[in-house]
Amino acid sequence: MLDSRMLRLAPGLVLGALLPLPNAWAQGAAPATTLQPVTVTAGALADAELPPPYAGGQVAQGARLGLMGNQDVMDTPFNVTSYTSELIQNQQARTLADVMANDPSVRFTTSSGHAYENFRIRGFDVNQNDVAVNGMFGLAPMGRTPLEFVERVEVLKGPNALFSGMAPSGAVGGTVNLVPKRAGDTPNVTYGVNWQSDGQLGTTIDAGRRFGAGNEWGARVNGSFSDGATTLDGQSRKREFLSAGLDYRGSALTASLDAYHSQESFKGGTPAMFWFGGSVVPDAPDPRINQFSTGYGNVQSNAVIARGEYRFNDSVSAFAGVGRRDSHQSGLINGTHARQIDANGNFTGSIIGQRAYTDATSAEAGLRSRFKTVSVGHELVLQASVLDLEDGSATGPASTFRSNIYDPITPVMPPVPGSAPKTSENTLSSLALVDTMSFFDDALRVTGGLRNQRVKTTNFDKTGSKTSRYDEDAVTPAVAVVVKPWGPDVSLYANYVQGLSKGDSVTDTTASNYGEVFAPYKTEQKEVGVKWNAGTFTNTVALFQIDKPMLVTEGSTANPTYADGGEKRVRGVEWNTFGELAQGVRVLGGVTYTQGKQTKTSFGRYDGNTAVGAPRWQVNTGLEWDTPWVPGLTLTGRVQATSSQYADSANKLEIPGWGQLDLGARYATQVNGRDVVLRLNVNNVFDRHYYSGIFSDTTPIATLGPARTVTASASISF
Repeated sequence: MLDSRMLRLAPGLVLGALLPLPNAWAQGAAPATTLQPVTVTAGALADAELPPPYAGGQVAQGARLGLMGNQDVMDTPFNVTSYTSELIQNQQARTLADVMANDPSVRFTTSSGHAYENFRIRGFDVNQNDVAVNGMFGLAPMGRTPLEFVERVEVLKGPNALFSGMAPSGAVGGTVNLVPKRAGDTPNVTYGVNWQSDGQLGTTIDAGRRFGAGNEWGARVNGSFSDGATTLDGQSRKREFLSAGLDYRGSALTASLDAYHSQESFKGGTPAMFWFGGSVVPDAPDPRINQFSTGYGNVQSNAVIARGEYRFNDSVSAFAGVGRRDSHQSGLINGTHARQIDANGNFTGSIIGQRAYTDATSAEAGLRSRFKTVSVGHELVLQASVLDLEDGSATGPASTFRSNIYDPITPVMPPVPGSAPKTSENTLSSLALVDTMSFFDDALRVTGGLRNQRVKTTNFDKTGSKTSRYDEDAVTPAVAVVVKPWGPDVSLYANYVQGLSKGDSVTDTTASNYGEVFAPYKTEQKEVGVKWNAGTFTNTVALFQIDKPMLVTEGSTANPTYADGGEKRVRGVEWNTFGELAQGVRVLGGVTYTQGKQTKTSFGRYDGNTAVGAPRWQVNTGLEWDTPWVPGLTLTGRVQATSSQYADSANKLEIPGWGQLDLGARYATQVNGRDVVLRLNVNNVFDRHYYSGIFSDTTPIATLGPARTVTASASISF
């Protein structure tokens, strides 16, 4: 396992070399706090070359399309958004959930402030395990993903097993990719202090510098520390993060090495999810009320990631990456459910002390070739990947209690096990071949390919004996088209892609096929859309349908037979926009309309019912305005809204729609020649209390929206 002390030491040595004196950074150059733009070349960019920010700076001009590398958004046959570090800083986003709140296709399946952050994209679950770093799964920090080391948060909507491989938990609705920060050509150091209600104090540092005759070597260090009370009554939370990113950019070789240490601990309680037990949904409680006030926990991750790409010539390049992440969790991490809630808010609770770990090793290697056959251009990619996961867990005795969601008791927190035995080993390996063909001077682009994915799983009991094995493989195809009939500013696109998730095992001992293991589930997406680049703002309109297989029961209820013939279908229309509407006026967000259906259910009982956790309308729209009367002053606002949604398959339990207003302001100025930025954000301005989403497709569990939260910060750059 990785030693966290080594990870703390390595960034410290780099920081010491980078920061002898703040004045040493300038060396006659003007201070800068952002990376320098990179010139975009035709075709895919190298891994180290990021698409530059789009007008307004909140979103980039392109994003990573899995093994295809970085692609311009107008050349990408999917709905994709790449959020920049500028947006992260200005919105004072601390974790991944803060950034995802800008996307109308995304909703959360854990209550705000929970130890884990899970999502729904296009109506399907995307687990926090399914977040990638530079295109590789299994390497992102566990729990509430920190953003101090992140340059871009890229959200690619829809299943895409061909381009990204199978995510550990399936990631049917889409994938999220994190791009680490790199040093810019101009040295910079930014110090910051921050405060968040109801008493979180923190500090940050972001330092970057390049070395060598041609600035070929770079180092970027990020660190943060915060501690104090949160909006959940009685809870305190401490988080520490430290990362170092080293990179080399030569004429033929680009390479990088990233290391991070992330740890977050809490005591005095944790947010709950709400499991309805009757036919009535009680009013949502104040999110400040602490249902599990004695709970405590800790989530820690350490990782090292290396990547490289070598260009043999203008036509052929090779790339490879390898990474290792160790993570550990302990305390009240999972199962924070207020169970069987009645109409008056009475519920049964259960606290179980847990200890768990996940060790992940991820690697990929491949070749890219760009060539022409007659008048047809080709971008051919061959990639092999493997992800090894080892999981261990242990649970202690349960402490059960009766309580009320509006007036909870003080429960007893049981002890946490001292160790966690290995419970499973998983290996996800794959081989993919993809070709993008371009015709008529790039006015027509056709992408097609195949990926063979193998899934191997072994489960163990407490003694270490094997209890079950799983070894299945599947081939997932994809085809996509981009047409630019009126020039580069309008793209018409279509795609047919398949997602892949691990097949279920029959664990019901009364079943006629107890122990059967099903092949990996293939999720299908059909999508058409149009993208319009109006010069300073871009719009995407997408129509999509996703069909996902699900486990159902057949035969008699007393001795059922399980089959993978169930199905959930989501159809929808998305409109996304970003950019600058006018000088100093920026827009970000959009609207999503979906129709989720249960098309094939057990015994046909709920065929045709609305899918669980599939609201018809979702809206996220934000505006920024640089005020003309006070130079440097920017006012911001964002509206989030969701229509009602069902919590159960029978469509008898429905949580009401909700809306939330967020406001903010920032002021950029100079003090003694140094760039200073003051920021203030207020989320959920009117302090609405509401159920925000649904935790599970199979149980009626709702999540809770955040309490009103005030965040303030000040930063100074050298």
